[in-house]
Amino acid sequence: MAVVIRLRREGKKGRPQYRIVVADKRWPVNGKYIEEVGFYDPMVEAPQGYRLKLERVSYWLKQGAKPTETVDQIIKKVSKLENKGN
Repeated sequence: MAVVIRLRREGKKGRPQYRIVVADKRWPVNGKYIEEVGFYDPMVEAPQGYRLKLERVSYWLKQGAKPTETVDQIIKKVSKLENKGN
């Protein structure tokens, strides 16, 4: 089973919101998923627009899940914000 970490679109027309989910590569983009690991709102500035369970993301990455390019950038931004806060 090829597992990916990707965005799942939600929200209204013109007002997108995304869930960051772990899913099988073959499943539909807005279909079922294994686990929800975060949230991304592109209409809100950086610290409030991202919520990510970094421990679960790192678990799935260790299991071999591949993040999409966008999710990879979000993970890097959130990690940077978390490290800056500590």
